[in-house]
Amino acid sequence: MNKAAFLHIPDSRYCFAISDTELVIRLRVAKEDKDLAISLVYGDKYSYQDRQEESPMTLAFVDHLHAYFEARLQLSDVRFVYIFKVQDDKEALFYSESGFSKEYDFSIAFYDCFQMPYINPIDVHRVVDWADDAVFYQIFVDRFYRGDIDKDDSYINMAWTDKPLPTSFAGGDLDGIRQKLSYLKSLGVNTIYLTPIFKSISNHKYDINDYYEIDRQFGTKISSKALVDELHALGMRIVMDAVFNHSSDLWEPFQDVLKNGGASTYFDWFMIDGDQPSIEKRNYETFATVAYMPKLNTSNLDVQNYLLEVTSYWTQEFKLDGWRLDVSDEVSHDFWRRFRKTVKSINPNLIIIGENWHDAYPYLQGDQYDGIMNYAFTKACLDYFATESLSSVGMAERLNHILMRNTDAVNRMNLNLLDSHDTHRFLTQVKGSKDKLLAATALLFTFVGIPCLYYGTELGMEGGYDPDCRRGFDWNKEHWDIELLEKMKSIIKLKQEPVTQKGSINISATDDLLSLKRTFGQLTLELLINNGKRGCVHADNVVIQNGFSNSVLKANGFLIHISAL
Repeated sequence: MNKAAFLHIPDSRYCFAISDTELVIRLRVAKEDKDLAISLVYGDKYSYQDRQEESPMTLAFVDHLHAYFEARLQLSDVRFVYIFKVQDDKEALFYSESGFSKEYDFSIAFYDCFQMPYINPIDVHRVVDWADDAVFYQIFVDRFYRGDIDKDDSYINMAWTDKPLPTSFAGGDLDGIRQKLSYLKSLGVNTIYLTPIFKSISNHKYDINDYYEIDRQFGTKISSKALVDELHALGMRIVMDAVFNHSSDLWEPFQDVLKNGGASTYFDWFMIDGDQPSIEKRNYETFATVAYMPKLNTSNLDVQNYLLEVTSYWTQEFKLDGWRLDVSDEVSHDFWRRFRKTVKSINPNLIIIGENWHDAYPYLQGDQYDGIMNYAFTKACLDYFATESLSSVGMAERLNHILMRNTDAVNRMNLNLLDSHDTHRFLTQVKGSKDKLLAATALLFTFVGIPCLYYGTELGMEGGYDPDCRRGFDWNKEHWDIELLEKMKSIIKLKQEPVTQKGSINISATDDLLSLKRTFGQLTLELLINNGKRGCVHADNVVIQNGFSNSVLKANGFLIHISAL
């Protein structure tokens, strides 16, 4: 027994409420100890010394280093205390806050038992009521479709099908998106996530110079409202991009600081080395090293108040369903706590998705974001499908590790993606293999969380790193791969099934075959992916298949089947 590998932390990702009276308890042990017999010895906080109950824990997940045991309990008294009983073939031990012991004196357990002292309903991280069946579609607005043919288009400097440059403008707009909602609805999409639409001189609009205005290249507040209203009429939702880490150097407050230096009312809205900012010297903090994107001081209450006023305006006036938060891990925790309270008071079912590329646990405890753009999932898919540096066993362990970073609520609201406006196109990464694209998409739509398609992925759009990943959507149907599109639709449709929305998950692998099982009620859905170099025997009751014939699942193929328990 590897005692050093044991880990349990109360009121954390290892102990969390999933409702007012339900609790999940996890215990981490060494991977080689996955065959231990572990039980939870628990009771009510004020009678534990006299009465305890014991319940076996289940081995739930195994990653590259650890195994995770789990218990789920319905509580009658939400003042809950517990320790663990651990047994191997040699000894039985108790594990408490004091560590391991052969005996445990329950009469003085109040000193060192673990506890969830009280489940306060306001502290429960609740899943927004539409997240489980959500299918996101990310749109880079300038490159999707031009709908307004009467606007001033003198800014457009590229043909729609040209490969874009960093300064290219193609002419896509909000009317164009509204006119293509029927296409998105038929695809199976029910939520669109737009890159920023506020006033800016760039094509991407991540350098905002007026937070209260829609950029005229994209439309007006009227066209924005028309898009939102039509989306909602179709039973669809919209998520906007909030850029609160930095602004444009053309934003009026920064221009005032450039003019007046330390005498400016807005001087402390930014972080400046000295009394006078200089764009040439870049003596102020910025996004990355970009001089025209000065970083905002989100520790400053005036900055916080301004940004929260902006947030409230757009959330209320345009009935937004969510915010995606740009560079969110460089913004203060204090601001995001205020941000959450602000938007949830307007719409409790608004979703908050942070752009964090790494383990974001400090932001995901129910007081800041609901989930993140799950780039850990993206990287796992690249390692498995593109570079093949992960075996099927390694992929199973990686995916389990990602799930164990977070609570159930966060896993259900994480935005899982294969690519985005900030990455190479996935199809390009897998060297044009549509079999691998389909297999990865099947994984995307059966994994726990919200699947997000980047515009054009359903048609096999390719592209290298930014700006090549931001090509114009080709609306010429003669160029479409209809077979690929129909297969993608059949995969997307899976998200309508309760088993993929709320089912438990088990991920494992045997040799080259990756297995992902979701179980809900009496049904189990299993995804099998063969990432080896040769075919393998398939399972029965095939629902969706790719590369399958003569009872053999070919290399890079996948299949999904459903069976009753």
